[in-house]
Amino acid sequence: MTLEKFIAKLNDDLANELAAVIQYSTYSAKVTGPFRPQLSQFFLTEVADEQLHAQFLANKIVTLGGEPTTVPAVVPVVQGNKAMLEAIMEAETKAVKAYTERAEEAAALGLKGLSIDLEDMIRDETNHKEETQRILRDWQL
Repeated sequence: MTLEKFIAKLNDDLANELAAVIQYSTYSAKVTGPFRPQLSQFFLTEVADEQLHAQFLANKIVTLGGEPTTVPAVVPVVQGNKAMLEAIMEAETKAVKAYTERAEEAAALGLKGLSIDLEDMIRDETNHKEETQRILRDWQL
């Protein structure tokens, strides 16, 4: 893999993080029902992590000689609390897979520090995914 292709993939990851900020923020506003305060807070809490990931990726892209994207990936428009949680689950699963690939690619390019940083992001996204799984586990609404 070339450095240019790697930077392009990091930009895809950045677009997904920007979308995650939008997704969590929007879903927080759309939550309804008896668990609205808890679900709204759950979504809002995740925004800060996703913003940190986006900033980290933008900084690395510039460091590697690229131009960070300013265009987020498409955010799914869904209705209902369960559908929002399922969309979050899909996004977090995708993020874990992407960062696992990116960590391996960084290591292959000799970017050991970046590889380790991406492993930390895998941990964060895995935690987000697992928390969402726990909320969905016995969903009755």
